[in-house]
Order: sequence, then structure tokens, then C-alpha cells
Amino acid sequence: MAGTQRCVSRSPLFDFTEEEVMMRNLVQDFCKQSLPWELVSKMDKESKLDPKLLDSLFEVGLMGIEIPEEFGGSGANFTSSIIAIEELAKVDPSISVIVDVQNTLVNNLVRNYGNKEQQEKYLTLLATKGLGSFCLSEASSGSDAFSLKTKAELQSDGSYVLNGTKCWITSSQEASFYIVMANTDFSKGYKGITAFLVDKTNPGVKIGKKEDKLGIRASSTCEVILEDCKVGPESILGGVGKGYKIAIEMLNEGRIGIAAQMIGLAQGVFDYTMPYLKSRKQFGTPIADFQMMEYHYSKLATEIEAGRLMVYNAARMKEAGQVFTKEAAMAKFYTSEVAGNVATKCIEMLGGVGFCRDFSAEKYYRDCIIGKIYEGTSNINLVTIAKHVKKQYD
Repeated sequence: MAGTQRCVSRSPLFDFTEEEVMMRNLVQDFCKQSLPWELVSKMDKESKLDPKLLDSLFEVGLMGIEIPEEFGGSGANFTSSIIAIEELAKVDPSISVIVDVQNTLVNNLVRNYGNKEQQEKYLTLLATKGLGSFCLSEASSGSDAFSLKTKAELQSDGSYVLNGTKCWITSSQEASFYIVMANTDFSKGYKGITAFLVDKTNPGVKIGKKEDKLGIRASSTCEVILEDCKVGPESILGGVGKGYKIAIEMLNEGRIGIAAQMIGLAQGVFDYTMPYLKSRKQFGTPIADFQMMEYHYSKLATEIEAGRLMVYNAARMKEAGQVFTKEAAMAKFYTSEVAGNVATKCIEMLGGVGFCRDFSAEKYYRDCIIGKIYEGTSNINLVTIAKHVKKQYD
């Protein structure tokens, strides 16, 4: 050969570290011991999270995965959070999204933007016993999230009074505190948006209507109502007028989390379906052996694999400090499509068993619908992707 070439060994994308493998094994064991179908079904039917299960999530360290050990967390990396979210979603996407919002949004907002006092108070709480909620959306601000109307009025003593109603807030019923986005100066537009740490015990906080949802029913989704809610200047997270910036950055991470939830969901319903196809016989032959059926599940397995690669590629880019906005949007968009397709096809392949509520396939179907809606709708993610694609050709 002319010249010399240096061979560089590269690790496969799924070549997890020892700590990441331990996290995966931990979550798989947790699901086997603490998330039986009977409990998953009960929480779904009652639309209520089992408080003992929540306690167990804290006990095994799944609510503070990236929180430093000094605050009671696991001190693990972002990919470990994504692994946990995926593994939980294979069994119950409702529990997965609770862990997802806690780790990829709330914990990381406080960890990355909180001052020393805020970290000591809230990270310790988040790692050991308290849920947090991220309050951005309002009735008039969905995809246009930053047209919010919640107002924060500065008082003469340096405090702020918050007034407004937040909608569709995950874990709001069980949360110990809320990260509330409010505008301190509407004349500045989005540059007036500020993040506030608001304790549930604040007399100005009320929990409003709980939504009766199609899916992910064990995860509470309620209104958070702020009526003359007074908070001190020490409650400001990241600085006055910085709310837009920190929310955007965290939502990019959050999209990888939802993508992990969707790919875990797809894998979960697929894992439920395949044993049935192999055991169910028609005309003396397992239906898994019919060629047309092989075509169906081969395509589904390929879609799941492709989606998983996108999820972990985005996660690794985030850890490497690279710009991952496009990759996060792509992963979130694609995996929500995959989850919907896999859940639908699995019900079709299962036949009558798939259509009955006594079996879990229909729950996966109901749970997958939200993937195209929260953490940025599919249309919003496509707009984000388009912006980045166009830049490549400038």
C-alpha cells in the first residue's frame, strides 16, 4: 500500500460502559420485582400512581440518576438516564415518563442552573423523596410555548407575585415543587421569561383539574394554578430573563428522553407479541412462520433498531458536548412514528387478543399516542429539523 494508514478501533454504539450495563440490569430487575402486569393494569384503570412504587423508585436511585452523590444522587451520566427510561417504558410507559421528566428536565435544570443554596435544597429533595414538575405550557401557548401569559410582578421588597394557570403538567399532583416559567416584563417578549422555583406548600399554589387521559394514565397531568403566589428573589433559577434559554436547552435533552420512552414502548409491545405469534397455530402452523407475518415483524424489528440507534447517537452527542438539536428532534419524531406503527401492527398480528383490555397490547397503543404530542409535537420537530437541513446548504 502506498503510504501508511493508522487503524483506529471504534466502539459500537451499544457498547455500554460497566456503569451503564449496571443501570440497565438494575432497571430490568426492578421491573420484574416491582412492576407486575397486575399493578400496571390497576394504575392504568384507576388513573393513579401507586405511592409505594414511587417510594421504590427513589429507594433504588432512579429519580436522581445524574444528581451528584453529595446530594444523594447516583452521579451517573446522561446515557444512564436514557437507558433507565427505555427499560421502564418496555413495561409501563407511564412510569417511564415520570422518571424521564424528573431526570432529563427537572433535575438537570436545577443541577445546571441552580446556585449553591438551590442545589443543596432541591437536588437533595429530588434525589431522595420529592418529585418536581416543569410548568411551561398554558391553554393559549402549546407549540408556541413562549407566548405564555403567566405574569411575575416585581414587588418593592424584591419579591415577585405570580399569577397564571399552567396546563398539562406532568407529575403535578405528586410534586413537591414546580419550576414555573413566568414573564417579568412582557415588553421584552421572550426575553422577559424567567424560571421560578415554587414550593407546593406556597399558599398561592393550587392544583386544578386532573386530566382524564387516553394513555400514560398512572402519570398525573393537572393544571397548576398560581393566584397571588409570592416568591422571594432566591427562587429565581438561572437569572431574570433567562427562562427562554434554559427551557430550550432542557427541552432538547427532554426530547431524547421521550424518544427513549417511545422506543422502549415499541420494544415492549413487540416483546409481548412475538411469543404469541410463535405459539399460536393456524392450519397446523405457528403464525410466526407464515411468510406475510415474517414480512410484518421483520420490518417492525428494523424500525425499532433504527430508532434506538438514533436515540443513543443523540445521547452520546449530548455527552460529548456537541450540538445535538437536530438529532434530538429527529430521534423524537422518528421514534414516535415507530411506536405508533409497531403498536398498531402488533395489535393486528395479535388479532382478538390484541383488541381486548385484559391484555397489555392495547395499553401500549393508548400510551404511544402522546409521543407525537408532548415535548414538541411532530410538526414542531419537523420544523426544527428543516431549519438545520437548510443550513447545511447555505
